Amino acid sequence: MTKRVVVGLSGGVDSSVAAYLLKEKGYEVIGLFMINWHDKTGVIDADCPWNEDVVFAELVAKKLDIPFHVVDLSEPYRERVIDYMFSEYKLGRTPNPDVLCNREIKFDAFLEAAEAYKPDYVATGHYCKKETSLINGTTIQHLLAGDDPNKDQSYFLCQLSQEQLARTLFPIGHLQKSEVRKIARAQNLASAGKKDSQGICFVGKVHLPVFLQQKLKAREGNIFEIPPTLPQYSSEKQDMSDLEAVCSPWVYVKEDGTWTGKHQGAHFFTVGQRKGLNVGGKTLPLFVIATDVQTNRIYVGQGQNHPGLFRRGLKIKSGEIHWIRRDLEMQVGESRDYLLRIRYRQALQEGTLQMTENGLYISFQEAQRGIAPGQFAAWYDGAELLGSGVIDR
Repeated sequence: MTKRVVVGLSGGVDSSVAAYLLKEKGYEVIGLFMINWHDKTGVIDADCPWNEDVVFAELVAKKLDIPFHVVDLSEPYRERVIDYMFSEYKLGRTPNPDVLCNREIKFDAFLEAAEAYKPDYVATGHYCKKETSLINGTTIQHLLAGDDPNKDQSYFLCQLSQEQLARTLFPIGHLQKSEVRKIARAQNLASAGKKDSQGICFVGKVHLPVFLQQKLKAREGNIFEIPPTLPQYSSEKQDMSDLEAVCSPWVYVKEDGTWTGKHQGAHFFTVGQRKGLNVGGKTLPLFVIATDVQTNRIYVGQGQNHPGLFRRGLKIKSGEIHWIRRDLEMQVGESRDYLLRIRYRQALQEGTLQMTENGLYISFQEAQRGIAPGQFAAWYDGAELLGSGVIDR
């Protein structure tokens, strides 16, 4: 019996080729386009979030001779992704809307909408792979990195569950991006030469302060420059046996530095940021090394190698730990070495996970640049993504 697959047809080349490959394999394919955002506040003029994409998606569907439908998921997207973004920035944290979009929309609300077409599976154009095995009598879904190291998107799926993965296919995970383009051109798909989307998932490329000012007011505050020779950088904090110290952020007060300018709101900035400070006359570029939304202060340092940008560890609260491989969930007192990343496209880093009653502590062999609360840390065993969590500090 022919299996039916609903493909999230976005209008881009990746989902287009995913639909083509599934049809070639004999699946009954249905294209479903998601409208997730209507508001253009803060969106950079050249970027049209969806009304051009839906045209490309429909052209691809016609070329492949598959049914095409559109579903409006803008309400759950606003409630579960955008409102979450605003609340996190208000607290001085840096959320990752793409991870939330996958967990809450593409692999949840979209799955629910696709049920109207009674599919056996849904499919997306993500550069990742899935394998299924039987372990101790239980069927286990394995989420693996895509074969193209420059396009691997497994990190963005770090919050998915076994149940979500069981219903999903990733048809292009074994391909290089160049191969996907080649297939699209060979099949004369309308999206063959279309540029990859950028910016916030489904919103597009935005001017972040303008976008955030829909709900977060501008608020003038002070910028203080911290010298790279501050005593704490060479203190006992570097003792790797002290988990609390290693996994805590650098903390500053205004007396640690020198006043160097004004800003329009600490909640508009994140650790590692360079743009938007509007402070000149320095030997090296300034980078944000800490923000304090309570006092509305920003602390900066000169140069991309300022010690305030680097930390050896982080902490994840107990309630924010997520295991894709639930069978491997760590117990209190347990310690394991894994490969880790704290942002998309970052090379995997060696580190140690230590589970405690207070949460999960992650210490790295090499100091990491720009650890930001609100982002996701993900851990891997080789190519397999095992779990992730929201960085608390």
